Amino acid sequence: MMREATVFGPIFSRRLGSSLGINLLPQEGKVCNFDCIYCECGWNKDGLGDRRLPTAEEVREALEAKLSACAEAGTSIDSITFSGDGEPTLNPDFPAIVDLTVSLRDEYYPDAKISVLSNATTAWKDEVFMALSKVDNPIMKIDAPTDEGVAKINRPVGEYSLDKVIRSLERFNGHFVLQTMFLKGDGWSGADWVDGWMDIVRRLRPREVMVYTIDRETPQKGLLKFSVDEMTELVRPLLDEGFKIQIKG
Repeated sequence: MMREATVFGPIFSRRLGSSLGINLLPQEGKVCNFDCIYCECGWNKDGLGDRRLPTAEEVREALEAKLSACAEAGTSIDSITFSGDGEPTLNPDFPAIVDLTVSLRDEYYPDAKISVLSNATTAWKDEVFMALSKVDNPIMKIDAPTDEGVAKINRPVGEYSLDKVIRSLERFNGHFVLQTMFLKGDGWSGADWVDGWMDIVRRLRPREVMVYTIDRETPQKGLLKFSVDEMTELVRPLLDEGFKIQIKG
């Protein structure tokens, strides 16, 4: 299972290039309101040892030190990415941390994009929505077309409503990236599942869709990945309709 420092990398991301990571969650634990069967951070129950979240000031110090060192070394950074060990928007300082990240990015790496990888469950909150609206790439996750499918793949902690998530994402007016994990045999091989997901894409009309499959060890064993060609054929109707779709195996 992965465990990350508050600021880590940069590492190569198959979706974002040279990516400097920001982990707003515990360095030796995991905090998430999803417990996805494919999560590279492992099951939630295995990340209970550390529950402390970094403060905005701690993130500022760590991020400025890393950006300064990378700039001095001539290290390339394409994206400053909020990811880490769980759901980044659960940190109560998330809005303030986005503001300081924008300021430090502008100072040290003005050409770098700021990205947030989120499961979209808190996007209905005005303060979270406003913070996400300030970053270049708000990358929001929908892995299934029904609440039942989400329960199977993402295993939400507490209440979850896909309709509520969709309505919250409509507020972006398409200015976001939709990210979806494709798992063979967990619904994505069925026409109803794929058609339902494509209807959500058509309703939200995101500026880009990221379709990908498993790349690392998963907590649930036996998961099967798709090939790029297989995923391309599954999303062919959307490609034909002109949607921009990034497909990663």
